[in-house]
Amino acid sequence: MSGITDPIADMLTRIRNAGTAQHSNVLVPASNIKVELGRVLKEEGFIRDYEIVRGQRFRVLRLHLLYDEHREPLIRGIKRASTPGRRFYVGKSEIPRIFGGQGVAIITTPQGVMTGRQARQRGVGGEVLCYLW
Repeated sequence: MSGITDPIADMLTRIRNAGTAQHSNVLVPASNIKVELGRVLKEEGFIRDYEIVRGQRFRVLRLHLLYDEHREPLIRGIKRASTPGRRFYVGKSEIPRIFGGQGVAIITTPQGVMTGRQARQRGVGGEVLCYLW
């Protein structure tokens, strides 16, 4: 059996599916980039919290999802922008705005993983990982 070719897309799909099924949390195999994605999701208010679960054969990242008063997930949509077969890089002046600023573009830059708004403020570009709204 072959391994996962795009672990970030797998993480986003697990989050999307857990929100649709109204789970309170979701487990994802952990890596440094996924932990940074969890940090950005928490800072932007899309998830309640995240933690690294130890004591297993491998590290696991647990994301605690947030819902509104109608039990709808706060993450209405999540889409992978850059894939292993088609990387999507932008300069500091080309950073996309999602739904006129209502959504968030998550970008990995030389200064770390951050939102598109933060990258614009710092004047850096990078690889667009995903879009959230």
